[in-house]
Amino acid sequence: MGMSTLGVEKECSTFKIYRESIRVATEGCLQFIDITDRIASLIERSGVRSGFANIQSLHTTAAVMVNEHEPLLLEDMRQALERLAPRGAAYRHDDFSVRTVNLCPEEEKNGHSHCKALFLKSSETLNVVEGTLDLGRWQRVFLVELDGSRRRTVSVMVIGQNSGGPGNPSAS
Repeated sequence: MGMSTLGVEKECSTFKIYRESIRVATEGCLQFIDITDRIASLIERSGVRSGFANIQSLHTTAAVMVNEHEPLLLEDMRQALERLAPRGAAYRHDDFSVRTVNLCPEEEKNGHSHCKALFLKSSETLNVVEGTLDLGRWQRVFLVELDGSRRRTVSVMVIGQNSGGPGNPSAS
């Protein structure tokens, strides 16, 4: 049996790796922050025309996801995550009388946030085609705050090829 391919293969002149961080100040638990436009600008700065963008949260209580930016759906997702790991439930992680690992002086009870993270991912890898994210009609990229008001960092690495042509920041 033969295999068929549906893609297009192109020869490009330069392979590139570009990394940049996006900083986000969150306001509270279960906030969905649309970072799609910031990632798109970053990809444009990278000069990569064809490749991949890996978007990664640098936190254990913040996630990265692709979904639709529709207010009622976002509320449904908040409620689903809260049902899976309610804030008011008891978590061993929050019992500072027995927990001895990774404690900070201003430690807050956030076992619910870590448990919510079980159901989401810390990163997404997306295709870059013709210098833009290859997203479907309704797809957006979100940073999801699972804890409280925080300063968050999202690391974005763009890997691929560029044309090296006019208007490309990496052209020689």
